[in-house]
Amino acid sequence: GFIMVIGIIGESCTGKSTLAKALASRINAEVISGKDYIRMSKNESEAASLFRQKLATAVHGNSIIYVITEKDQLAFLPDQSVRIVITADLETIQERFAQRMHGNLPAPVKMMLERKHGCFDHEPCDLHLKSETLDIDQECNQILSLLGQ
Repeated sequence: GFIMVIGIIGESCTGKSTLAKALASRINAEVISGKDYIRMSKNESEAASLFRQKLATAVHGNSIIYVITEKDQLAFLPDQSVRIVITADLETIQERFAQRMHGNLPAPVKMMLERKHGCFDHEPCDLHLKSETLDIDQECNQILSLLGQ
C-alpha cells in the first residue's frame, strides 16, 4: 500500500520545515513538528500514545509529515515510513540560527548546536539531503517518486 508517514529528520535550521511545507501542499498532508503532539492530551504519555495511533492509522490522501529534531522522536515513526534526513555543516546551522536570533548566537545555544551536530549523519534513511544544496522543487519530486506518486 501507499506510505502515509514521512519523517523529515535533521538538526535545527537545516530546512526541514520549508521542505515539509512544500511537500504538504503537493500531497495534501498534515505537518506535525517535534513535540506538537503533546497538545493531543493533557497527559504527556497519553498524548504520545494517541500520536502513535494517529501515525499508525494515517491513510492515503491524509498523509502525515513528521518533522523531527530530536533523536528520541525517531521512535514514533512507524516501520514503513519514508525517512528523509537533511544534514548541514555546523557553520551553516550556526549562521542560520544566529539570523533567527537577530544576528546574535548566545554561548549556551552555540554549545547546544555543537553538541547535537552530526547526530543524524548516519541515521538510516530513504533519502539523504544536504541543506546547502537543497532544491525544494527537485527534492519534492524525488520524494513523490519515492512515495510512488
